[in-house]
Amino acid sequence: MVVLVVLLVSLVLFGGLGALGVGALSTWHEVVAWALATMFLFTASSHFVARTREDLIAMVPGVFPKPALLVSLTGVLEGLGAVGLLIPATRGLAGLCLVLLLVALLPANVSAARRGVSMRGRAPTPLLVRIPMQILFVGLTLWATQT
Repeated sequence: MVVLVVLLVSLVLFGGLGALGVGALSTWHEVVAWALATMFLFTASSHFVARTREDLIAMVPGVFPKPALLVSLTGVLEGLGAVGLLIPATRGLAGLCLVLLLVALLPANVSAARRGVSMRGRAPTPLLVRIPMQILFVGLTLWATQT
């Protein structure tokens, strides 16, 4: 849920800056791309902060080897995707890659929710909330990057 709050606050902030005349944020596609980049940088950073890293490692289903490496890899990919969203020439490719990553990670999120894996001591987001959030992230990413 924190991720959704980060996205919504970023949308309001960047939308406000666009309304005030900041040229780089003059369209809703730009605003959404910047808000998504903020969200993905936030989530990427959690892969490398000790407090959340262990929880993310616990989320990786047992069938996958080297969960710590997978968490690091997905964190790097999210960070690179976020940067790619901010560069108009790479935005389309970054958006597609992030959508693929979101789709690939959904089974791990579902598995973690079913197993009751907590995040920073909080219960996992219920699937009836988590899955629509993931669909929202995919939809916004496609809308902002595939024009």
